[in-house]
Amino acid sequence: MKDKRIGVALTGSHCTIEAIMPQLEKLAQAGAQLFPILSPAVQTTDTRFGTAAEVRRKIEQVTGREPWTSIVEVEPIGPQKLLDLLLIAPCSGNTMAKLANGIVDTAVLMAAKAQLRNGRPLLLSISTNDGLGLNAPNLARLLNTKHIFMVPFGQDNPAEKPNSLVAKADLVLPAAEAALEGRQLQPILVSLA
Repeated sequence: MKDKRIGVALTGSHCTIEAIMPQLEKLAQAGAQLFPILSPAVQTTDTRFGTAAEVRRKIEQVTGREPWTSIVEVEPIGPQKLLDLLLIAPCSGNTMAKLANGIVDTAVLMAAKAQLRNGRPLLLSISTNDGLGLNAPNLARLLNTKHIFMVPFGQDNPAEKPNSLVAKADLVLPAAEAALEGRQLQPILVSLA
C-alpha cells in the first residue's frame, strides 16, 4: 500500500459509514495516500447515525484532505490517471444500480467511470437492503465487469432482511491489496455471523 493513491468514496448507506472509518485508517497506516469523495447523500443528509458535518469531519481527519464533492472536481481522475485504486465504501444499492447501468450523476459515479476508463481497479464494499432483491441483476452485472472487485460480503440479517447484503468491513485492506494485483479476494461470499 505504500504510496498507493486510493480514492475513498462514501455513499448513502449511512448505517455502515462508522464501520468503514477504521478500515480507511488501516489503509492510511499501511502507507496509502487517501483521496476522499462524497456522494450528495453523504454531503447533505443528517441521520440517526450522525450528521453530514460529522461524517465530513471524520473523513477529513482520516485522509488529511478535503473531500471532492462535485463531478468537476473528480473529472481529472480519468485523463490524469490520478488513482491506483478507487474504493466505494459503503457502496449503496442506489450507487450500485447507477454504476451497473452507466448512470453518471454524482462525483462518486464520475470517479468510478474515470477509474474504469483507465482500466484501473474499482473496489466496491456493498451495503444494500435489496442486494438479493431488485438490485440482484445489478450486482450480477458488476460481478462480471472487468476491473470491478468486491470486498467479500454476506447476508447481515437473513431472518428479518433476507435480501440485505453487506460487505465484511474488516476485509477492506486485503481486498484492496488483491484488487491492486488484479484479483478478487476469495471467498467472495462470507458469513457475517
